[in-house]
Amino acid sequence: MNTKLLISKLKSYRGELKKSRYKIWLRAFLLIQFSALFSLYFIRDIGNGYFSWKSVAIVFASFVPIGLLLSLIVPMKADLKLRAVTLSLDRVYLFLIWFLVIAKLIIGRIPFFTPEADFIMSAIIGIMFGRLAGIGLRVRSLKTRHGFVNKQIDKKVTPQA
Repeated sequence: MNTKLLISKLKSYRGELKKSRYKIWLRAFLLIQFSALFSLYFIRDIGNGYFSWKSVAIVFASFVPIGLLLSLIVPMKADLKLRAVTLSLDRVYLFLIWFLVIAKLIIGRIPFFTPEADFIMSAIIGIMFGRLAGIGLRVRSLKTRHGFVNKQIDKKVTPQA
């Protein structure tokens, strides 16, 4: 195969992976995975009396605004050539989530600290949810500002007799 063609295809594929649609779906998939995994821990720990669903909801809701704030530092730009919004890697968020997951794994091994591990899991889900929502809002705003989406709402045409 021609190397120039292969390099061109790889660059094109890399450009596709940077587009907001792909990145948002990837983040949503990760949020679903973490939520499913952590739900198993919550069911076990709540059944054993370490935590409660009310506490999960309160911690989750408390950390959504932090996720919204973290979405403001996500590097993104409108690519006029691709007619899409592209996102770059956010190292602060990546470090924070890895730090919290590792802390949860370590703390979760000590039975006395099980409520703290549940708190961390709720915080992770809240941060991930808030960040995803914030990214979605920012991407929508950039797309609208640069004309990548139609601002008009399709109006139903009523037939005249």
